[in-house]
Amino acid sequence: MLYLYAPQEADVYQALLSRAMPGREVRVWPEPVDAASVRYAVVWGPPPGFFAGMRRLEAVFVLGAGVDKLMARDDLPSSVAVVRLTDAGMAQQMLEYALYGVLHAQRRMGEYQHQQSAAQWRPLPARLASQTRIGVLGLGEIGGKVAMGLATLGYRVRGWSRSGKPLEGVAACKGETGLEDLLADSDILLNILPATADTRGLLNERRLQGLPKGAFIINAGRGEQLDQNAVLGLLERGHLAGALLDVFSEEPLPVSHPLWRHPAVLVTPHIAAMTLPEEAVSQITANLAALVRGEKPAGLVERARGY
Repeated sequence: MLYLYAPQEADVYQALLSRAMPGREVRVWPEPVDAASVRYAVVWGPPPGFFAGMRRLEAVFVLGAGVDKLMARDDLPSSVAVVRLTDAGMAQQMLEYALYGVLHAQRRMGEYQHQQSAAQWRPLPARLASQTRIGVLGLGEIGGKVAMGLATLGYRVRGWSRSGKPLEGVAACKGETGLEDLLADSDILLNILPATADTRGLLNERRLQGLPKGAFIINAGRGEQLDQNAVLGLLERGHLAGALLDVFSEEPLPVSHPLWRHPAVLVTPHIAAMTLPEEAVSQITANLAALVRGEKPAGLVERARGY
């Protein structure tokens, strides 16, 4: 049996999974099931205790790329394989989101918005893509494609990752020294890192101050990685020019939070790279078949690394 927990589009996922795996029983929460008969689960943000009693559970397939909340659960044994989505259409969306933020900063659209509110007509000096330095944090399946995509458009791109792996058109760096060098050389900082113990709180005030004056931040990784109060303070002091933020330490972002009303901040509701049902089910089906054959599926999470 495959048990599905999808707070959104559950009917769509059930239909797609049943069609893709006609020989397998697909049940949907909150339909009661015999927990001991569940061998596979497809989930996104299941409630506490969801996996309790699933003694035959072999694998959990996640409807997204982030698995940090699953790693912290006490009802999911370490013997159960956790498989995340490695792309499933998200890389293209993330590139589009990143490009929106990059163009907003490069073409000085925030300043033009301010001018519009004051009915001012004042052209500003142009900055070419080749003159724009972009630092990308996270060079995995999604981040790597985003970094290379921006490089092909003529931007000067540096990338930072745990391994410092080389990518075409991207200057790779790693370690604390590499991070400091990247920050100092980034007119635009794009964060697409996974949530791990090592990345939590990474972008604190000290590191953000290492960005050049007038830098712009795009955060589409995880909210816990970026010090939101530090961002507000650096914006007020004029060190940062603006920010495009898609993820937050508390979601939904509380209505009273000052980020909503800051004129240099663009807020989006965690939509930078949304899961596409058809793509996700195609990948889950292939990964489940790989597991059944005794092969390693794409996106198998290494618990020690957290992704």
